[in-house]
Parts: sequence; C-alpha cells; structure tokens
Amino acid sequence: MDIPPDDDGGFVTLSSRVVYENPWTRLREDIIRRPDGGEGLYGVVERTEFVVIVPLGEGPDGPTVTLVRQYRYPVRARLWELPMGMWEHRPDTDPEIVARGELEEETGLRAGQLRHAGTLYQGPGYSTQRGHVYLATDLTQGEPRRETTEGDMTCHTIPLAEVERMIGAGDITCMATLAAMTLVRARRWL
Repeated sequence: MDIPPDDDGGFVTLSSRVVYENPWTRLREDIIRRPDGGEGLYGVVERTEFVVIVPLGEGPDGPTVTLVRQYRYPVRARLWELPMGMWEHRPDTDPEIVARGELEEETGLRAGQLRHAGTLYQGPGYSTQRGHVYLATDLTQGEPRRETTEGDMTCHTIPLAEVERMIGAGDITCMATLAAMTLVRARRWL
C-alpha cells in the first residue's frame, strides 16, 4: 500500500515547541487536532537517521554473522546487536558511508560489498528516526576504532544457525537487529 509522503492522516498541528535538545536527540511537544476533531498532545523524539549492518561472512561450517554485545544503560542490560549507529554531527552523510564507517568502527570489518536491504522506523509512534539496513559481504578483518562510549563493546562472529537459534530463544531482543535480520532474510540474501 503506497501512502503519499505528504499525507497528513487528517491530523492538524496547532502548535509545536522544542522542550529538550542535546547533540543526539530533540524532544518536541505538539498540540494536535485528530481527524475526529478532538485535540491531543504528541511528544515527538527527533533523531538523525541511523544504519544497521548485517555482516555476513563464511566460516568453516557455513555462513556467519558478526554481532556486538554492549551494555545499554536505559534498559540496564547487556544486549546482542548487529553493528549500528548514526553520525549526529554529520547528519547529511550518505547512509552507505555511515554504514561502512560504523561497521569498521565497531567490528574492525571492512565490506567489499554493501547492499541496501531497505529502510525501517525505530519507533514511529513516538519518533521520526529512520534507519537503513545493509548487508555487508566480502569482509576483511581489521582493528575496531570504537568511540569512548563503546569501551565495553565486544565483537563476536557466530554461525548464522546459532544467531537464528538465539533469536528464537529470545536471547536477541534489540528491535533494530531483529527487524534487519528479518528484512535481509525476506530478500533471500541469507
């Protein structure tokens, strides 16, 4: 189903104000009129675009996927994730360049080939943030160049069958990781 990009859904913005802002996130509060005529409030989180990369390699027993594991303060848990990120200080950078940069930064991997699998929204009920999913193949290992905030991150190359088992068992709970794996699998690239 195609929805025109200018479709307002019948919503009218009556007023809008920024209530919080930092280098990564801006929180906007909109007073709106819904299609039924009632008024309401929307808190909208604005963030720059991000990328998620599925690094697909070949191991002795078949395909592998490289995951990272890091502590995520907001949920107070160490999560398994695909490499991902955004360049908040360079928001207009081509997503493919960001994907190559984030892959190398977090894992040390360089992709000989990068294929755009599609786009997704992180949380469209509250956020404008859109992500781009890439499949990275023809991988060459180098040294990671992690940011200070990624100091506890570890990198793991795992057989694809084990990654899929981890998804089924609920060991991987990152929504962007699950969506990216699903998108790449739906394209029959795995």
